[in-house]
Amino acid sequence: MGNYFITIDTGTTNTRVSLIDHNNELVSMESAEVGVKNAAINGNNQIIKETIKNCLEVLLSKNHLTYYDICCIMASGMITSNVGLVEIPHIQAPVSINKLISNIKTVSLPEVCPIPFHFIPGIKNNSEPVSYQNFESMDIMRGEETEAFAVIHSAPGNEPLILVLPGSHMKFIYVSKEQEILHCITTISGELISCITKNTIIADAVKHSFVNPSEYDRDMVILGYRTSQKNGFSRACFCCRILNQFVQNDPQKLANYILGVSLQCDIMAIKNFNHSAAKVIVAGKEPLQSAIYDLLKFDGSFPNMEAYIPCHHLSLSALGASLIAEQAGFLPW
Repeated sequence: MGNYFITIDTGTTNTRVSLIDHNNELVSMESAEVGVKNAAINGNNQIIKETIKNCLEVLLSKNHLTYYDICCIMASGMITSNVGLVEIPHIQAPVSINKLISNIKTVSLPEVCPIPFHFIPGIKNNSEPVSYQNFESMDIMRGEETEAFAVIHSAPGNEPLILVLPGSHMKFIYVSKEQEILHCITTISGELISCITKNTIIADAVKHSFVNPSEYDRDMVILGYRTSQKNGFSRACFCCRILNQFVQNDPQKLANYILGVSLQCDIMAIKNFNHSAAKVIVAGKEPLQSAIYDLLKFDGSFPNMEAYIPCHHLSLSALGASLIAEQAGFLPW
């Protein structure tokens, strides 16, 4: 059996392929700015197949390995959607890690590589049948369940959790004290920020840029949040131009303001969870992690909070896939 395994995380716009050794250390990673959005545009998944095949072959070649050195390949994210490699149905919450493992689908795709893929399924809320009366309570995830179990595994104690996983699509995941994923809600705040900073009149004020983590400004984020609370999202966005014309012309400070504006609705969404007794763990990359943490602290609705501090250099997705592979018995060590 091989002394390495591979994790694949394909999202809407990107694919990341990680090579991990028997000590659970990252050896190398290949990525491509190709995701299921490209497959949806093309009308088939050929570009996903070619991208993953190429990433795998480059990864092995760079590290002087062959497929004989690989014991398994774990795949999660939008790769399991209808525009991914293989469509795997969502499983219905509540979902423990053991239930997730029992629903992994192993599929051979010889046109991509000679090793079968272990596809980790996504999760959907328990709200069927969906109708006009209850559609707001339905939500779905693909990929975040793998990240969530990485965070859950690191959380001490048995208490209910709300996991905050920011990205293009913001996920809020409620976890029971028995460590089962019960339900989630999703927003598109990441996409909105990208749209505002690149494709609106505000683009000039922020110089088409997102917040640089080294220039994160808590006060400007809170200013944007409060302005959106008071005036609504659209008006608060335009107020960025007012600030630019009359008050502040630093594009990074204004980008922080827009970050706060865009996250205001997310804070409202997490408050609608109505689980104020749960511990909130905010994960994700900077500056989103700090912004959400600071805004939740400013709001004051969740007194029990902490920021997730990675104790491992693997990405959350790779770390979760590694944990799942180990508990599923896919790793020979």
